Amino acid sequence: QVQLVESGGGLVQPGESLRLSCAASGTIFRVHTMGWYRQAPGAQRDLVARITTGDSTGYADSGKDRFTISRDNAKNTVYLQMNSLKPEDTAVYYCNAGIIPTGGGLYVRNYWGQGTQVTVSS
Repeated sequence: QVQLVESGGGLVQPGESLRLSCAASGTIFRVHTMGWYRQAPGAQRDLVARITTGDSTGYADSGKDRFTISRDNAKNTVYLQMNSLKPEDTAVYYCNAGIIPTGGGLYVRNYWGQGTQVTVSS
């Protein structure tokens, strides 16, 4: 089995920072692109940022210049550094990864974490 476990969410004031982490564990052969999505109440789940195995990154306009995604391939972990947080960043943040599990052939399967709440409020 493969699991994605997020951590690092919480309550912060506007202008403060948070760092989210997401570790993939289990019977993993290879981890491909990893990313972060977020979902505010009543809204759809939207991409925040993604990073390939070669460290090529992409960001949604909402997080450009404030968020930085990075990964540690040795630890199968992806991070999201969020600076200058705004109230509109409040959402549940989900980790996503394309993973080939051990014994699963060469098919990349899509996995999601359970989500971590980020609340930005004064």
